[in-house]
Amino acid sequence: MGKPIIGVTSHVELDHKHSLANDYLQAIIQAGGIPVILPIGIDEDISQIVDIIDGLVVTGGGDIDPTLFGEEPHPKLGTISPGRDSLEIAIINKMLMENKPILAICRGIQILNIAVGGDMYQDIYSQTENELLQHSQKATRYHLAHFVKAKENSLLANIAGEAQFKVNTYHHQAVRHIPLPLTVSGVASDGIIEAIESTEHTFVLGVQWHPEALAVNGNDVAIRIFTRFIESC
Repeated sequence: MGKPIIGVTSHVELDHKHSLANDYLQAIIQAGGIPVILPIGIDEDISQIVDIIDGLVVTGGGDIDPTLFGEEPHPKLGTISPGRDSLEIAIINKMLMENKPILAICRGIQILNIAVGGDMYQDIYSQTENELLQHSQKATRYHLAHFVKAKENSLLANIAGEAQFKVNTYHHQAVRHIPLPLTVSGVASDGIIEAIESTEHTFVLGVQWHPEALAVNGNDVAIRIFTRFIESC
């Protein structure tokens, strides 16, 4: 058996320029996978791509088109990439149909939730009642800024090996209503959802933080997330 091939989506600035932090690729390589970056514009070829790849990492990046979940743009909505949204929703749904592993990170957790019919906050600071933590840290990418509490008996808790752990954070959007087969498996102390997972698939995990930056800097929980993902692939 060769190493698993992992499809990796990327940030696409105004549907013009693909870019991706090397940490995603190195975290996959470190865990024993071979990353392959997927471009936008291949929506018609999703079936063929899904046949080839053993797992999918949906990465972070800009904001998501709110019309995909029945809303119009909030004043605090940032830059969107409709071509990226389209590719990711198509490939996520096909991966779910084939029960192939998905690790969805930051923006990824949000598009994963939208792909199955969920929705999100376009801006947590203006759309929630609670007084919130700082969710966009002013520190290095591997600084552990706040705690996440993992739901008992969840895949996340099982991987982390602890009920509560610290994460980094870079977001102003977050998932809101989570439809089945997804369920909430991690929250911040202010109630913002930090992790979701599937109750029906072998490995589908979405996290709101950036474990790739932590994994390449030796963080145990982050390393275990990538290791378990690659093992599932």
